[in-house]
Amino acid sequence: MLWSLIKIVLFVAAVAALALGADYLLESEGGVQVTVMGSEYTFGPLQSVIAVAVMVLAVWILLKLLSLLMATWHFLNGDETALSRYFDRNRERKGFEALSEGLMALASGEGRVAMNKAAKADRYLNKPELTNLLTAQAAEMAGDKRKAEETYKKLVANNATRFVGVRGILRQKLAEGDTETALALAEKAFALKPRHEETQDVLLRLQAKKEDWAGARQTLSAKLKHGNLPRDVHKRRDAVLALSEAKDIISDESSIEVQEKAIEANKLSPDLIPAAVMAARSYIRQQRPRLATRLLKKAWEAHPHPDLAAAFAEIEPDETPQARIKRFAALTRTRPDDAETKMLLSELHIANEDFPEARRALGDLVETDPTVRSVTLMAAIERGEGAKDAVVRGWLARAVTVSRGPQWICDNCQHIHAEWAPICENCESFDTLAWKRPPMSEMAMPGGVQMLPLIVGTLEDKSAADEPEVPVDDTTDDAEIVDAELVSDPPGETPTETSGNQETSKAV
Repeated sequence: MLWSLIKIVLFVAAVAALALGADYLLESEGGVQVTVMGSEYTFGPLQSVIAVAVMVLAVWILLKLLSLLMATWHFLNGDETALSRYFDRNRERKGFEALSEGLMALASGEGRVAMNKAAKADRYLNKPELTNLLTAQAAEMAGDKRKAEETYKKLVANNATRFVGVRGILRQKLAEGDTETALALAEKAFALKPRHEETQDVLLRLQAKKEDWAGARQTLSAKLKHGNLPRDVHKRRDAVLALSEAKDIISDESSIEVQEKAIEANKLSPDLIPAAVMAARSYIRQQRPRLATRLLKKAWEAHPHPDLAAAFAEIEPDETPQARIKRFAALTRTRPDDAETKMLLSELHIANEDFPEARRALGDLVETDPTVRSVTLMAAIERGEGAKDAVVRGWLARAVTVSRGPQWICDNCQHIHAEWAPICENCESFDTLAWKRPPMSEMAMPGGVQMLPLIVGTLEDKSAADEPEVPVDDTTDDAEIVDAELVSDPPGETPTETSGNQETSKAV
């Protein structure tokens, strides 16, 4: 409404200015005198202005006629499109103007305006390969998914724009969560343009999500071939895919193929802990303990991990605690200052009931780098050395507030996983899980310090300390339950679990 009023005011002002100008010229004296072939012509001021305007118009018409004559001359000489180009020139100019305005509207986030400009450009240009793309993207921005899909299908029908159309529909199906159709479209887009990096990434992610490990390895090789992936990264991710393929074969009980795939994955990336564990177990099944030992030692040197220790224990499952300590020296001599090595040694000595040596092996880990596992080990040592129940419960209560230690964490979204997987279960990123400590929460446990007396319990009276048994009521808290489980194993037998890490406890 306001803009219409402004235009009316400007029009009235322009007419008034012209009227005032004409009146001024009529009242002015003088003029222009022109002599042509001895004849003199005198024009007044207004007549002079009108004459100049007529001359300009005549020159413009003359130039147009000359241009038409030239087009006709070319047409008569065999150029069949000369006349059509002459008449279409103005339409093309208007069409490209509308197209450029549509692109500017699209960049500005004005989807509806861009759609209107695209329709106008299509009327003038008749170039659907240009205008359809603008229409589809503008429809997506405006939220008109039906229009966008229809336009992308038109692009698919044209050989020149087929990839663009397939890619557009692929994005729509991904947004809708239709991964089956998206996978088929990604394969089609990859066949059309195998060098396109975004298409490679989308196809690899969809194949990994569907657990098509063989297809994913082919896509990964294509990324390496076309220079979209460094060789070292390709080697690592190829190992992850080979490992995932081997894990799938395990469920089918195809042991020979499992062994081949597991060993292949470990050779591709020796520092990949799950691959090392699976390859070692395949060697154990083949009755080749020396190869399993060598493989696990190499992996432990790269990165100590409880799963490696558990696999190392499986090489000789029936050995005595003393023999196990001696054999495990192959691991514990490597990286002796690593926290995992210290806790492993401590567990081995606890299983051997040598609690002073277990304390020495653990060192000052509970003070410098306390975790649930190390603190629980200290509670077991205190129990083994005959400490009071209150002391043991105090260590178990401390386990409530310390870090859980390293875990499988996604580098992309920081989601914590119970076990390693090739794809993050939260953000679906590929090969982003790493064995590391989670970031400490900025929010402390509500009333953590105030709850300690409730968890630990009050100190026993000296008179009660001499009693042979301590009655347990029905309100036993969690710390006391863990305490009972901790000492439930008969002397001389291997403990089955610890709070920090079940796998390592089973190993020793």
